[in-house]
Amino acid sequence: MVTIVEIIISLVQIFIFPGLFFLGSLSLTYAWIDRKFFAKLQNRIGPLYTGWRGILQPLADFIKLLAKEDIVPEGVDRKMFTATPILALAVIITSLFFLPIYQFSGIASFTGDLIFVLFLMTAFVIIKLLAGWFSTNRFSLVGTERSAIQLLGYEIPILVAAITPAILAQSLTISEIVAVQSAGYVAGDFLLGFTHWAIFGPAAIAFGIFIACSIAELEKVPFDIPEAETEIVAGWYTEFSGKKYGMFVFSVQLEVVFLAGLAAALFLGGPSGPIPAAGSLGVITPWIVGLLQTIYFIIKTVVFVLVIAFIRAIFARVRIDQMVNISWRIFLPLALLSALLVLLIGPLYLWF
Repeated sequence: MVTIVEIIISLVQIFIFPGLFFLGSLSLTYAWIDRKFFAKLQNRIGPLYTGWRGILQPLADFIKLLAKEDIVPEGVDRKMFTATPILALAVIITSLFFLPIYQFSGIASFTGDLIFVLFLMTAFVIIKLLAGWFSTNRFSLVGTERSAIQLLGYEIPILVAAITPAILAQSLTISEIVAVQSAGYVAGDFLLGFTHWAIFGPAAIAFGIFIACSIAELEKVPFDIPEAETEIVAGWYTEFSGKKYGMFVFSVQLEVVFLAGLAAALFLGGPSGPIPAAGSLGVITPWIVGLLQTIYFIIKTVVFVLVIAFIRAIFARVRIDQMVNISWRIFLPLALLSALLVLLIGPLYLWF
């Protein structure tokens, strides 16, 4: 029988930590980090005045969007046009609940949850396609077509790349994949604990593919083809304004946290890291372990954000045909090669 205390703990996990408040704050902070680092690489200043060094600027932008006029164009399917931003936000929030943040499992973990999480990734992109389609705008339709073509290009390589660490761990459960990569730390081998991370083994190629395809998933330079503002206004975003556009922007910011957290879980040992043994620095309580593992999670995901910002700064937008060629002729063969290497030498790598 579920007690009141257990219900309260569950509600705190869902709405405060590691739930909506924490993840929402993290997404806005990562948006600020991305903008500041990107500006630094281009010899600009970036957000500056709202909050300390402009750290509250993403929040201010979101509030401003919520306050703007919400326009529904004539001739659209009003119900679906209104539903798509809500569905997008709901799907990405659901995905975030599977991330291991302060422990090896997420709030909603279950056996084989990696497959469900990958399905939610694809569903999020499909909602974007529906959003552009139901806008009945020629620029939105062009952006939707580009999104569909880009989806066909990168979706298979990113799925193969995500499954590669699962092959290494011989499990489709995210918590078990993290546990296998954290075996060194759990055993107390702090110096060599990171050697079981997938990024340092035969799945390193898959990690590179995952990063590149994540940029395509986020529709950022050089794969911002579906919303190229210099060509088709804003692609499938074009007709959305006010609250609806704000929900889409916030969904994409949450998607950054999701992809960064998934990359950390699959390739970087999740929230694992050096934990002092009990008694070495006083009594190591569970909440201290949880705090340290949360810090490790944040550090690993921030690295993901910085890598994406760096790639955005040094590359120019590619054409849609170039994106398809890169995905099918480079990303997919390399992802399959990485999976094959894991099948052949993965068990030997883990044994050492």
